[in-house]
Amino acid sequence: MITKEESLKFLNQKIANKNIISHMLATEALMAAIYDVIKAKGEADLGGTKQEWMMAGLLHDGDYSDKVPHEEQGVKVTQWLKDEGYKVPVNVAHAMAAHNCSNTKIDPKTKMDWALFICDSLTGLIVATALVRPEKNLASVKVKSIMKKFKQPSFASGTRREDIALCEEKLNIPLPEFVELSLKAMQKIASDLGL
Repeated sequence: MITKEESLKFLNQKIANKNIISHMLATEALMAAIYDVIKAKGEADLGGTKQEWMMAGLLHDGDYSDKVPHEEQGVKVTQWLKDEGYKVPVNVAHAMAAHNCSNTKIDPKTKMDWALFICDSLTGLIVATALVRPEKNLASVKVKSIMKKFKQPSFASGTRREDIALCEEKLNIPLPEFVELSLKAMQKIASDLGL
């Protein structure tokens, strides 16, 4: 299986926009945190190991480019990795494809699929909330601030709020708790994110 170092080398070769790479690092951190919370609640079938959850989070937008058609984003990355000799577990490939289900037509099924689909858009809302603060860092962001911005559709208007809200139905995690665990996960890697 591809290591984190190999993943980052691959991503830096494929993705010119460093904000996308930061987004994927944040998503990796969120996936690890979500995995831990769901596992602690006694969920038996998580759809993959913690390492696989993190791999899906780190690589899911590895093909994000205007050269890759929307219906292939989340799918093409698996082929590129295989072409370079890396093994991509079937469940990881499915989660990456399902995170863009409106275009790929591959639906989320497992907890891992749903976690990636749901948390994908939240990283942007958290970053946007940090950037409007005077300090422009994650350390100063509070859950209350994110929840307030969540209720303002004009703020970070690209945020798919209805997808994030699925955390309650699909992951059995209340929205405020989901936002809090996501914020804490991103705060832990703030230096990697430049925030």
